[in-house]
Amino acid sequence: MNDHHAVFQATPLTRRKQCSEVIAMVVFLLMTSLIVLPLLLIVGYLVYQAWPILSLDFLLTSPKHGMRAGGIWSPLLGTVYLVVLSLVIATPIGVLAAVFLNEYARDNWFTRIVNLAVINLAGVPSIVHALFGLGAFVLFAGLGKSILAASLTLAIMTLPVIIASTNEALAAVPMAFREACWNVGATRWQTIRHIVLPNSMSGILTGVILQVSRAAGETAPIMFTGAVFFKAIREGHLFAYGLFDQCMALSMHLFTISTQVPDVPKALPYGIAVVLLSTVLAVNALAIIVRVYLRSRKKW
Repeated sequence: MNDHHAVFQATPLTRRKQCSEVIAMVVFLLMTSLIVLPLLLIVGYLVYQAWPILSLDFLLTSPKHGMRAGGIWSPLLGTVYLVVLSLVIATPIGVLAAVFLNEYARDNWFTRIVNLAVINLAGVPSIVHALFGLGAFVLFAGLGKSILAASLTLAIMTLPVIIASTNEALAAVPMAFREACWNVGATRWQTIRHIVLPNSMSGILTGVILQVSRAAGETAPIMFTGAVFFKAIREGHLFAYGLFDQCMALSMHLFTISTQVPDVPKALPYGIAVVLLSTVLAVNALAIIVRVYLRSRKKW
């Protein structure tokens, strides 16, 4: 009986493997904690400092008394306009460009140059995009400093990541799906529309999620093309800005409050930062819920 038990005892090699597995798990857990804990500490500190000023009135009233009092309705609404309009412009263009590159374009020198240009464009500093937007949209196109010009600049800045993430999502759809559709007589566009795009939607949303944070937090591109130091609008009115108006934005408002306005209440900059962060997190959470729902409907 003891001989039978001895057969199933762990060997030194098995014990070494188990020990290595535990060490690897601890290391990965530690690395994850090093990422998550600083984020929680930063968010907790911001909320703690901003707590005295956070309220519904803070969201729905505009800045007053030289921006030392009041709320953030003007910059909050301006940020929503800029982010939504830039994504409305960039998302269809980016997705259609990725569909062409992945599904239609042949692998030749031209498509390789285009893919290289997309990758390089993703690494261009935001101040360069700001100067491009100033020259292309504000001056050359004659849009002036406006929400439309700023949104177009943000759209150009966000396009590369949307194209790259969409390209990866499309490439992840098995080729067998396409071949099965072609074998029953479906055209290439019908295959893309009914099979490829629905099965890659979760990956496409990942690229869009990444760009919401960047578009909401950028200061230089909108400073040159459409953001303004201060603009009074009617409080609570969702359509207070026009496409050709200049607007306030949370990122620039935070920069202005922190560096150029004296005697600001201590909690005010932290309140602006918390609202900006919360807005980004809310949009991201909504996109993640949609992505999880779409991923659950996959058949593979």
